[in-house]
Amino acid sequence: MAFFRAVSFNETSPTLAGEGVLLRAPQMTDYAEWASLRERSRDFLTPWEPVWPSDDLSRAAFRRRVKRYVEDQRNDQSYAFLIFRADTNSLVGGLTIANIRRGVAQAGSVGYWIGQPFVRCGYMTAAVRTVLPFSFSTLRLHRLEAACIPTNTPSIRLLEKCGFVREGYAREYLCINGAWQDHLLYARLRDSAPQPAGH
Repeated sequence: MAFFRAVSFNETSPTLAGEGVLLRAPQMTDYAEWASLRERSRDFLTPWEPVWPSDDLSRAAFRRRVKRYVEDQRNDQSYAFLIFRADTNSLVGGLTIANIRRGVAQAGSVGYWIGQPFVRCGYMTAAVRTVLPFSFSTLRLHRLEAACIPTNTPSIRLLEKCGFVREGYAREYLCINGAWQDHLLYARLRDSAPQPAGH
C-alpha cells in the first residue's frame, strides 16, 4: 500500500469529462467569466461561504488564487477545478479536493460552489461523480470527506446522491459568512466508489 504521494502532475491538472460537464484547473483566461458568475451569484453564495475579501473579484486576487492553486497542486495539498458545461463550455461553478493528508490517512475533503443560474440543473452532482474516480484511483485517496451546514438541504441531498454517508456533527466547525457554523460531516470511502475502466 502506498502511503506517499502517488501522482505527479505538471502545473496543469488533467481535464475530467463527466455527464454533461468538463472539469479543469483554473487559468487566467477564465478570469472574466469567473468574476462575472461569482458577482451574479454573490447573494446566493454568501450564506454558504467564508466572507469574501473586499478585492475578491479583482484580476490581481484571481491571479493570486491561480498561483496558490498551482502551488498547492505541486505540493499535493489540493486540486482545484472549474466546472464547465460540456455542450457550451460555459462556466457553471467550481470544485476543490483540499486538505489532502497522506501517510496513514490517505484522505482529502471536497468543497464546491455553483453559480446561481445553474442551480438544480444537475451539474454539481455530475461534477462530484466525475471527481470520485480521480480522487480514488488517480490520487489514490482512501477517503473523501465533505461538510455542510445543516440547513443546506440541496448539498445534503447531493452528497447522499453521490454515495457519501453522514458520519457526524461538528459544532462551530467552519467560519461561514462571518460566524462559526455547525456542520454535518460526510464521507465516502474508496471501496464504495466507481472505478474507471481498466482498474
